[in-house]
Amino acid sequence: MQCNNTWFSRRGRVLFTVWHPGRATLATMTSETRAGRPRASSRETLAEAACELFLEQGYDETSIADITRRAGVSRSSFFNYFSSKSDVLWSGLDARIEEASVSLAALGTEADGDAIRAAVLPIVHGFAPDPLVLALRNAQAMGLETELMRDTGLRHARISSAVAGAARSAGIDEVRADILGAAVAAAVLSSLRVWAEQGAGQASLEAQFDAALRSIHDLPWG
Repeated sequence: MQCNNTWFSRRGRVLFTVWHPGRATLATMTSETRAGRPRASSRETLAEAACELFLEQGYDETSIADITRRAGVSRSSFFNYFSSKSDVLWSGLDARIEEASVSLAALGTEADGDAIRAAVLPIVHGFAPDPLVLALRNAQAMGLETELMRDTGLRHARISSAVAGAARSAGIDEVRADILGAAVAAAVLSSLRVWAEQGAGQASLEAQFDAALRSIHDLPWG
């Protein structure tokens, strides 16, 4: 949960202070839970526990058992919401990518630049700071740099494939469709990463994405 410039878990634990360019002040101090705060769902409690532990002891050193113990729920409860430790970070974005992929597949021969943008925009529209944003901003502190590089590649492939498929359905040849898919996927994921690293909330992610799409036409060596 964000409060002014500091992120708090619902149990009142300061996760980190954000939105200062170039740094994020990490903290693991505990404060009293604020009165009037709504009761967290098990999913939220698990995500917050995972983020706390990733910051405290690193991603690789944190087990699912550690997360469930911190959250005060059973191991089976964890798997009711997440398929793996990595899913804590990526499940929100993955759901958005899946929705966009369905929209792209439905375009058929009507696919063009504007339709592709409209189908892909929901991936970034209204994106609120979540465990993935925290991880992108604090990758080194969490020991997540290699993990994020690998898992970002998987999401890039999914978005790229969906966009390329829509382009091919509209009659664009194979090579150009693949290039378009890769470029749009890079625009989505690069925008999200930069937005997170610079301090989510300081700028519009949608504006960042639109600027990235426009830049595709201005790239050198074209």
